[in-house]
Amino acid sequence: MNKIMIVEDDAVLCSELAKLLENSGYGTSSVTDFNNALNEMISANADLVLLDINLPGANGEQLLQEFRRHSGTPVIMLTSRSSGLDEVISLSYGADDYITKPYDPAILLLRISAVLKRSGKTTTAQNYHGAEVNTAKGSIKLGDNEQILTKNEMIIFRLLLDRQGEIVTRDMLMTALWDNEEFVNDNALSVNISRLRGKLAELGFENAVETRKKQGYVLK
Repeated sequence: MNKIMIVEDDAVLCSELAKLLENSGYGTSSVTDFNNALNEMISANADLVLLDINLPGANGEQLLQEFRRHSGTPVIMLTSRSSGLDEVISLSYGADDYITKPYDPAILLLRISAVLKRSGKTTTAQNYHGAEVNTAKGSIKLGDNEQILTKNEMIIFRLLLDRQGEIVTRDMLMTALWDNEEFVNDNALSVNISRLRGKLAELGFENAVETRKKQGYVLK
């Protein structure tokens, strides 16, 4: 399980982020003393840090610069600012990515996954009702039965799995596939969903992906 540290002074937002991440299979921790934020970030031994730019008594960009003197842990900057200058400064100080609030939770999870993958810190195996989901191999395995998923099928399944039990809209899925730099139109998405359903059925998971009319899909 990858561990993510949240450096966010808004208690409500911090709690929402932690819940989102934990529901997606990550471990979390958060800074409790912003006067000692740097030391808490260093001692957390996290796999990734979500760092807000606007912090009480501190500047997130300066904190990032100081953190980089001690650690190479991936950092994604979070900010409500839309200034391109902030993005340039953050990236020049060593940020791995930069996300402007308000952000789509699904896109945030994809960006986190991408940064962890690039850093080599990602945990490639997940679990779905006892089946091992190996994103590095692109497979789902239950006992001796293994189904190999295409790249697009795995992207769709991972997004559904990260939000299991929740509605994932077609727009969210299209965005995830677009971010993968492989154009997929609406018909192609339907074909990928159908093939994914078939492979899950081969593993014994009949009707695993439920269609919600005019809303999207839910992985049960």
